[in-house]
Amino acid sequence: MQNNEPLLQVKNLKTYFYAVQRTQDFQPIQATIKAVDGINLQIKQGTTLGLVGESGCGKTTAALSILNLIPYIIKTKDVEYAHLGRGSSQYARGYWRSDTTGLTHKRIVAEGGIVGGEVLYKGKDLLKMSQEEIRHIRGKEISMIFQNPQPSLHPMEFIGFQVGEALLTHEKTRLEQLRKLVFEYLGKVELKDIDKRYRNAPHLFSGGEGQRIMLAMALIAGPKLLIADEPVKSLDVIVQRQVIGLLRELKEQFDLSMLLITHDFAVAAELSDYIAFMYSGKIVEHSDVISVYKHPLHPYTRGLLDSIPRIDIKRELRGLKGDPPNPLEHIPGCRFHPRCPYAIDKCRSEEPALVEASPGHLSACFRANELPEWQG
Repeated sequence: MQNNEPLLQVKNLKTYFYAVQRTQDFQPIQATIKAVDGINLQIKQGTTLGLVGESGCGKTTAALSILNLIPYIIKTKDVEYAHLGRGSSQYARGYWRSDTTGLTHKRIVAEGGIVGGEVLYKGKDLLKMSQEEIRHIRGKEISMIFQNPQPSLHPMEFIGFQVGEALLTHEKTRLEQLRKLVFEYLGKVELKDIDKRYRNAPHLFSGGEGQRIMLAMALIAGPKLLIADEPVKSLDVIVQRQVIGLLRELKEQFDLSMLLITHDFAVAAELSDYIAFMYSGKIVEHSDVISVYKHPLHPYTRGLLDSIPRIDIKRELRGLKGDPPNPLEHIPGCRFHPRCPYAIDKCRSEEPALVEASPGHLSACFRANELPEWQG
């Protein structure tokens, strides 16, 4: 079932990280990494949005920002932390003690965080919720499948307990009923020999089985939105096909909405209704899956699609020139212009906005309607 009201709306989301660089005379200066820089997305009930792009473009950071899982920072203050010798605009690191503030042995995990934007789920801004409030959303309303299932599973807990933990956290469920539900959902994801392997540790399962366990964990509490981060990464093609088929079946069965993060264009085409291409923290193209694959309107999208081998037509693989940009370096104008064969002077000085280049098809390119016909 689909309706016109978006289940999730992401508005001008910005997530920045901060690093210390050294100048030529070895003086420290603070640099900003704009991992996610003002993206806008929406997902309607029952639809799948594919978020595609090169490694390091900000896809996973965007997903973690939606769930407000980006580590917090603690800013130093002149009065309370005068003994540190740092100003109010700096960021404290490591461990320290403080008798005046009550902060003892606080450790800064990462310097950075969500600096702007809104993440509206059913009309409520997740970024304005306290950690206690958003814990009732994570796992219950919105679940996430992390890439690389084995590191995401606790190595010392048997998988039956881990699958049921989300339900036990959000609902008061009797142990007998919980065990029954765990067996049911492990059956839904077609994990074999559940009776014998219920108490096995994660290392006894293959990569494909680990991904099935992660799916059961994500679905057992009945979420409305599933964030799947590289769900078939590192799996062989046979197991990929099984997991993709399983995702499609479960999506229909549970009427799930999905944010699919991947760099595999075949997976994105098969599972997505809409696709957004991400480059250097920004969305550069967004449309329905058929329009993007048949008529890409951004040079970045064309370059990615040109790098895919085709068996239906004979052509030379072209791909993209150059490397992804260094996140610590500022690029004026369009961030893609150093690698773009169609760049003009305007591209080097002005940053293009994501606008509707054709009905329902958004592109962040000044020359979107001037590019030659794509011969994909």
